[in-house]
Amino acid sequence: MLLTIISFLLLLGVLMFFHELGHYWVARRNGIEVEEFGVFGFPPRIAKLFTYKGTVFTLNAIPLGAFVRMKGEDIADLSPGSFNAASAGVRAAVLIAGPAMNFLLAILFSIFSVLSGFPASVAHPEIQQVVAGTPAAEIGLQPGDILIGADGQPIYVSVMSGEFLRSSERSSGSLSAGLTVLRNGQRVTLPSTSSPQSIVASAEVQPVLNTRITFVVPDSPAAQGGLQAGDIIYAVNGTPVAPPNMLSALVAQHLDSEVTLTLLRGDQFLDAIVFARANPPEGEGAMGVAIDGRPILVTLPLHAAVWQGVTGIVDYVRMVLSVPGMLIMGQMSPEDAGLSGPVGIAQLVGGAVNATADTGVWFPIWQLAAIISAGLAIANLLPIPALDGGRLIFIAFEKLRGRRLDPEMEGMIHLVGFALLLGLMVMVTISDIRSGPETIDWNRLLGQ
Repeated sequence: MLLTIISFLLLLGVLMFFHELGHYWVARRNGIEVEEFGVFGFPPRIAKLFTYKGTVFTLNAIPLGAFVRMKGEDIADLSPGSFNAASAGVRAAVLIAGPAMNFLLAILFSIFSVLSGFPASVAHPEIQQVVAGTPAAEIGLQPGDILIGADGQPIYVSVMSGEFLRSSERSSGSLSAGLTVLRNGQRVTLPSTSSPQSIVASAEVQPVLNTRITFVVPDSPAAQGGLQAGDIIYAVNGTPVAPPNMLSALVAQHLDSEVTLTLLRGDQFLDAIVFARANPPEGEGAMGVAIDGRPILVTLPLHAAVWQGVTGIVDYVRMVLSVPGMLIMGQMSPEDAGLSGPVGIAQLVGGAVNATADTGVWFPIWQLAAIISAGLAIANLLPIPALDGGRLIFIAFEKLRGRRLDPEMEGMIHLVGFALLLGLMVMVTISDIRSGPETIDWNRLLGQ
């Protein structure tokens, strides 16, 4: 519990510090006086750290983030150097700078999560075609060869794209020096001086051996057919299987009949005949197996990691922005939306910290920090009084109206909005407590 609280407060402090740093930097650049920068916590003040160009930097007692107090921000102060005296464009830039910093921080954390080793559903590449003069041809690879490893390191490709992925862990198996392939069901080692990446890139490949059996239901058709946990499914009736959801689709074409599964067990291929039930017991599936996509920790080169980190955050933002529309159209229930308050987020942070401590993998912390930072940016841009987005709405209204709303009235509206936000936070917190701990199964996600 103590670790959860401390880790949550530290993460919140870092995210809020950079959020307020964005406000501070843009305000100062545009001549707005910043009277105080609470680098950690909210008043009452614990200590004055230093003064820089008229801004007092402080530590404060309530450890829930950071704050910047600009001259005339919430009162009818139109004197030079005040926030309210600045042009609409400058005020908008100051407000946007905070969420923008959180977006940038989210992208940075996301890139770190990829560089540290991230879980991906992987497969082995099966050679489909070899072109003369390429590294694959020079080694002597043939169509049908399945690349298993090279010099003790497994060879994996992305299930979706077939792109080469580098495992962040050494193989625990007995891969020999050189290139290890499965050829006609037999393990063969070929001498090679080419890198696995260049070999994969030089040939036409298909991802295979991605679908792993994790559990077999007792007395099910799978158990009667001799399937075992750890078996990797290669094909159904001769059709290669990848990704895992393809297994159900292939089996569904042969319900109430037998299917032939080609499996890899250890180093040996074998065939198992299994009856596919049309009406299985609830939760068992047609054959009675549980499967996964062989999640493995992989790494990418720097340029690819940057791209993966950026696109990951962009996809997350798109998903969050689609939630309101899905709720309105009934495509998602409020429970599925997963709205969490401080308690729920703290539980998630604590779980990520514990997962990193248990596994030594930093992905949970970096990834969750990226998501929370992006979520903080989105939340602050919501058109709600007291938030940055609410203040931006007033500036937009000012431009359309041709003159600004009375600052005192605007300040009162923001005060009411802040009170409503506190009430919403209390309600969400109560809901978090009642619903129990928020958890992510990091061990399963990391393939541990």
